[in-house]
Amino acid sequence: MDELIPLYDANLDRIPASIARPTYDRSNLTPGIVHIGVGNFHRAHQAWYLHRLMQENQALDWAIIGAGVRSYDAAMRDKLLSQDCLTTLIELKPSHATAEVVGSMIDYLPIEPDNRSLITQMADPAVRIVALTVTEGGYYIDPVTKELDAEHPDIVHDAHHPDAPRTAFGAIVAALKIRRDLGIGPFTGMSCDNLLANGHVLRQTVVSLAHLSDPELGDWINTNCSFPNSMVDCIVPATGPREIALAQDIGIDDQAPVTHESFRQWVIEDDFCAGRPLWEKVGATFTDDVHVYEMMKLRLLNAGHQILAGPGEILALDTVADCLAHPLISELFRTVLTDEIVPHVADVPGMTAAQYVDLIEDRFKNPAIVDTTRRVAFDGSSRHAGFILPIIRDALASGIPVEGLALVEALWARMCAGTREDGSTIEPNDPNWSELTDIAEKARTRPQTWLTDNSIYGDIAAARPFADAFDHWLEMIWAHGCEAALRAYTGEKAQLRAQS
Repeated sequence: MDELIPLYDANLDRIPASIARPTYDRSNLTPGIVHIGVGNFHRAHQAWYLHRLMQENQALDWAIIGAGVRSYDAAMRDKLLSQDCLTTLIELKPSHATAEVVGSMIDYLPIEPDNRSLITQMADPAVRIVALTVTEGGYYIDPVTKELDAEHPDIVHDAHHPDAPRTAFGAIVAALKIRRDLGIGPFTGMSCDNLLANGHVLRQTVVSLAHLSDPELGDWINTNCSFPNSMVDCIVPATGPREIALAQDIGIDDQAPVTHESFRQWVIEDDFCAGRPLWEKVGATFTDDVHVYEMMKLRLLNAGHQILAGPGEILALDTVADCLAHPLISELFRTVLTDEIVPHVADVPGMTAAQYVDLIEDRFKNPAIVDTTRRVAFDGSSRHAGFILPIIRDALASGIPVEGLALVEALWARMCAGTREDGSTIEPNDPNWSELTDIAEKARTRPQTWLTDNSIYGDIAAARPFADAFDHWLEMIWAHGCEAALRAYTGEKAQLRAQS
């Protein structure tokens, strides 16, 4: 394009006609939702669903106010405020791309150490939903007890300084105290993170934190607020120079465009104490049984990402599509999912677990989605604990083999040593990276160190079928390389299938 059109409200009419843009008057929007954690996923998913409603002249009093609680959120805030909180969404299909401008977000609060502006906004009676995307590991859950980690420095601070909290959850507690004291009433807390029973997890974190400083407030929150479970799904790569260039190619100067696949899914428990937008009119599914949907997604798609991440990083494969183009990794992916995970996944209306494997494989293979191996490998200590280990526990309890899952864990342990097989360095990619690399190096000669010194595994470390297989695979990986281990596993599986 010869001319780039800066993205902000006054320029919406100048955007090429081929690009959809808000048809509603954004100056008439009023807030109803505060969303904490305004990353790419939120803007491609929850904000898009609300935008679609607004395009039908509905939910105009449910606009989103963005928020963050970490210093690094300030960079995104500056970018979005400079363009009136508009976002260009670019849908990437294998054959072509389409774009639209989404306008359901109208402001982004200042990032402050005491979260004062966030607390004030959430205490506003107009706010009826507070939603979060803060990553799977952001809920301060002890990996062993599965309860609030009351010893974490952030939680200790918020318990002792409830009026000047550091965390999003402390800010939620402070705002709800104001609402209770003023008789405003509760709001709904809605987690949009990839956590099993994410609403229950959010309730536990908020209520438990409140109990540390004000037990009566904790009881009030538990009784009056709602925390619906939900399952969210859409592959949304990180934004870098390529994505900014894609927006420029269609004539838009957007500092924070978002690329995404064409598939979206949002399954929500209909439990909103202060009302909600009619998201079902634009494709969301409301059900009393979110669990069966989230189990399918977490155990196949999210676990599937972890199956790919370890060997992908070790072998220096840049993207998820690159991983699936590697024949041994592709065979590992399909074999582990089909033989060792599908038996633990129930079908959902309209989709069997086996069909879902086919679906996600097609989605992952999309070469237009430059979803990096590094992104899906991020925070493995939370993702393996949340997505892989529960399956291993179920398999051990039911006597189903765990050879492939043990190999997946061994590949992660090898990855955490911090170097690829080509000698390049894997940059820190986990909140516990230094601890993980130290244990991974020790496990190079004593594989059990990874299981016994790493609190992630708990009782699984003592389960011989898993521990013995883990030892075998990690020793082979270090002695003969990643591909040798993949070849051994997939070859054994192929031989067993031929004999059956």
